[in-house]
Amino acid sequence: MRAVFTEAFSAAFIGAPSEVHKVFGKPLANLLRDLRHPSLRAKRYDERRGLWQARVNDDWRFYFTIEGDAYILRAITPHPK
Repeated sequence: MRAVFTEAFSAAFIGAPSEVHKVFGKPLANLLRDLRHPSLRAKRYDERRGLWQARVNDDWRFYFTIEGDAYILRAITPHPK
């Protein structure tokens, strides 16, 4: 699998705090290795649109779709608690 970053994801990532920048590499690597990696807690977020959600850390989530052999990263946002 490979990751494809949308413009919306990239813009949101640039605007995210530096802590998110520092830790995002690990969840991305885990996603590329295994969608079911326990630390991701990946789940279908919107089945109709094929949107998935996974954790960056306790406070941030990223959203993606699966298209062929690619994870299309759509958004990264603070997690509403």
